[in-house]
Amino acid sequence: MDWLNRMNSAMEYVETHLSEEIEYEQVARIACCSTYHFQRMFSFITGLPLSEYIRRRRLTLAAFELQQSNTKVIDTALKYGYESPEAFSRAFKKLHGVMPSSARDNGIELKAYPRLSFHISIRGDVEMNYKIEEKQAFDMFGISTVINADEDFLEQPFIEIPKFWTQCVSDGTIDGIRAAAGLGENGQLHGVLYNSQDEKFSYMIGYFLPQSGLPEGFEQLQIPLQTYAIFSTGPYPDGQSGIHDLWRRIWGEWFPSSNYEFANGPEFEMTYDRGNNMYEMEIWIPVVNKLSV
Repeated sequence: MDWLNRMNSAMEYVETHLSEEIEYEQVARIACCSTYHFQRMFSFITGLPLSEYIRRRRLTLAAFELQQSNTKVIDTALKYGYESPEAFSRAFKKLHGVMPSSARDNGIELKAYPRLSFHISIRGDVEMNYKIEEKQAFDMFGISTVINADEDFLEQPFIEIPKFWTQCVSDGTIDGIRAAAGLGENGQLHGVLYNSQDEKFSYMIGYFLPQSGLPEGFEQLQIPLQTYAIFSTGPYPDGQSGIHDLWRRIWGEWFPSSNYEFANGPEFEMTYDRGNNMYEMEIWIPVVNKLSV
């Protein structure tokens, strides 16, 4: 499968450059995707950020070298990208539990993180509901912020985005968007992820732009014609959406096994009130069919 070949080629580049500066842009280029989306996909598939994987592999090789040769600690530190023996020693002890100078001691226990490779694991035990739809161009309006994931796409966005929602509820912004959109006090708003680059992206809380135009005090976001893969979760009780797990499965299971690739563009978290305190969420991800490219 092309996806497997690209991902394993990207890992080959990482492995052969562990003692050099690793260019994330080049890793992503080999995998045929943007840096931002490679890091996000890597995190969801492997369960750890790319930077953490690289750190563990470097410290694994450093431990092997210290055990099996007379290499000086300072030379090993510099080889694997640490600016000082002190910084290297802190990182080494954090991972291995001992200082680098103890690595040669008889019977010392160290940790080894093996080289990563990708393969398809046949699961099929939990279904995923999705559909492919083309949506005409439309406009959203609302309020936005920048989410900095710091390479931790597994957790950081799921901390920062709820904090942004909480802030907008407390300062009255949510009520203002609902009023401007002509929704009731419990009208459900949507989230838009866009302008993704490196380790950050913009996130808008908003709704479809009313025919009367952009309400004062809000931002407008133009959404082009696009084909989306749409995934749903729910109905579920308030506060139990399972959205985190759905994002993980989309990037860790659906994309690797589908004939679709991510198409750079806005992504959506759409929330719907299904009554009786039950809700449904959809994730819209822009895609392109690899077979039609």
